[in-house]
Amino acid sequence: MLMNREELERLTKPELIDLVLGMQRPDKTSRTSSKPPSTDRKEKREGSRPGGAKAGHKGHARTLAETPDMIADHRPTHCRHCGLPFGDDATGTVLGEYDEIDLPTIKPIVKRHRRLACCCAACGKTSPAPMPAAAQGTPFGRRIHALALYLKSNQLFSYERLQGAFADLFGLTLSQGALMNMFQRTAPVFAAGRDKALATLRRADVVACDETGARIEGCNAYQWVFCSAEAIVHTADFTRAAQVVRDTMDGHQPEVWISDRYSAQQGHGRLHQTCLAHLDRKARFVAEHGSDLIGMRLQLWFDRAFRLARHIAGLAASTVKNHKRALERDLAAILASATDCPLARDLLGQIRRARDQMLTFCDFAGKVDATNNVSERALRPSVIQRKVTNGYRAKWAADAEAALRSTIDTSRLAGNLPFQTILGAITA
Repeated sequence: MLMNREELERLTKPELIDLVLGMQRPDKTSRTSSKPPSTDRKEKREGSRPGGAKAGHKGHARTLAETPDMIADHRPTHCRHCGLPFGDDATGTVLGEYDEIDLPTIKPIVKRHRRLACCCAACGKTSPAPMPAAAQGTPFGRRIHALALYLKSNQLFSYERLQGAFADLFGLTLSQGALMNMFQRTAPVFAAGRDKALATLRRADVVACDETGARIEGCNAYQWVFCSAEAIVHTADFTRAAQVVRDTMDGHQPEVWISDRYSAQQGHGRLHQTCLAHLDRKARFVAEHGSDLIGMRLQLWFDRAFRLARHIAGLAASTVKNHKRALERDLAAILASATDCPLARDLLGQIRRARDQMLTFCDFAGKVDATNNVSERALRPSVIQRKVTNGYRAKWAADAEAALRSTIDTSRLAGNLPFQTILGAITA
């Protein structure tokens, strides 16, 4: 709330002190909040960690290729003992093998299609050949389409950088309009892939969801992601409301919904798992800047919860129950603690509201994560893309890239590489 001079003058001295103290809260970092590491204050050079390998680190050599394309044998020219020269076909034993790896010169292959008309020797009339397929539509082949899509979506090139890459690497001149036409031309292919992933998502028992900001047509918008064990679906929308979730899930209610504490993410699953990583970062902030031990106690509690989540798949059901009861008991003791620290008081209030959603993963060993990191990893390319290109000029471009990412990320769950997924989709 903004206050003018007159309102400030009417405040009592204790009220002014509280106001100033409220404005002096310490800055948050990537360790104590959801802020990205790029916003952290950088350490001074003398206090920073040295680069290079750590002491005691064992070096690793590159493994030799199983099927080399060429083999070059290096023989001695003469005997080092008597001086007798060796022939080019002299036999020898292999003392060592070393690979030299390089790329061939890559340039476009241009195939000229010529439509001919032939004169009949019998009647003397001319018959033209049918119009070749290359004369109808784009002159660029499917591999060029696939490479442009890969560099744009996976390597996060802008249109300008994409133009430069094709010109520098392949000597191929492409306009930004030609690149945009490639994305529009292939959009229906990946929209079908997204529909397939969406159908799989709507049968999932466990769904993780998150969203991040985006720019579409010069307006603030949001990039949503929905993750299950067999499908990942991206959605671009102008709103951050719960209606996006309802439209995406189309009435399906999974057994467990994983997300942060944002209100639009609540109530979509029969059970809910709150992302413990978010609360852990807040606990670290309180531990560093609070005036009591509440933050430290919560930080230790979260460390125990994460340790259980890492090893839960290999533990007996009775052991998991014992760990869960101990965590619930200790959390209740922390929440019952009195505190005069405003930072700790705020955090305890958040944890009280999320208390019933913090240990859901214990009842689904190996199937439900304690964090929402899978969604955050899926959104990371969208965040980088927003910083590199400042968003999308048109809504169709945001929808097309969301469909492309959905197809690639879903295929990646089955172990497929992004470029091969793109090439296979537009070649089919």
